[in-house]
Amino acid sequence: MDASAGIEAQNLARRYGRRWALADVSFNLAGGAVLMLAGPNGSGKSTLLRTIATAVRPDGGSARVGGFDVVTEREDVRKLVALLSHASYLYDSLTARENLSIVADHLGRPRTNVAGLLDRVGLGRRADDVVATFSAGMRKRLSFARVLLQEPRVALLDEPYGQLDPEGFDLVDDVVRELKADGTTVIFATHQLERAASSADEALLLEAGRVAWRGKASEVAV
Repeated sequence: MDASAGIEAQNLARRYGRRWALADVSFNLAGGAVLMLAGPNGSGKSTLLRTIATAVRPDGGSARVGGFDVVTEREDVRKLVALLSHASYLYDSLTARENLSIVADHLGRPRTNVAGLLDRVGLGRRADDVVATFSAGMRKRLSFARVLLQEPRVALLDEPYGQLDPEGFDLVDDVVRELKADGTTVIFATHQLERAASSADEALLLEAGRVAWRGKASEVAV
């Protein structure tokens, strides 16, 4: 199943100790739509993305990605999803080119795509430098290249503007628009509401792990 890679969550819940990071979160997102996820720190944005990506298991409710259950069919979900998280999970001792080449080999994608992706994220001239020498912004750019390399049906972006300069902000906006044009479903969690609203179709506001508001991204108060 793929079902155009839409996302369905029903009463989704996740607990850390005694604290509920998510509580009864329900929403449907059509395939190819872009959802802006908003809310204060600790509201559950990262937990929601990680649950959809199968990085953590829900303690209640259910979620499906492309029709696949995130618990019982997690490997099928992972074939559809790419997650840009706070942690970069890059190999510091390898070059930018080597980092992407490893991912390409794992996915069965041609290494010939790597150079173009590094150029796309502004790292073409640093392709053969080890990642340990990269700034936080450069690491974020490389993480973006890895997401694009995966050619996901669903892209989950956690604070994509973080660590980036104004030029990097433009890169994020362009990438989100390109993903949408390709029919990729996108959810991105951000505090940059005014900027992000121009790229998103819908918005979901979380407060204390619960859905506080949902509507058009253009209607979000900033």
